[in-house]
Amino acid sequence: MGTLYGAHMAAIVLRVRLVGGDQVDVSLDDPSIAEPEQLIENAVALLANDSGVLRCTHGDRLVVLYGRAVAGLEVGPRGAVL
Repeated sequence: MGTLYGAHMAAIVLRVRLVGGDQVDVSLDDPSIAEPEQLIENAVALLANDSGVLRCTHGDRLVVLYGRAVAGLEVGPRGAVL
């Protein structure tokens, strides 16, 4: 987590279930969003479209999720250790 102009940046952990059955835990943050609930809504709205793309991290690696590959999401404020 971090701050931007004194406000907290929203950060969440998503457990993503892929259409192939695999799952992966990724972190998502956005310095322009202060509330985790809004970040969740944005992520769900993006991935609801087949053409939606969401940039996340897994440890120090960039992970790009494509809406057409995601079967489900679980959201945790702290989630798994990445």
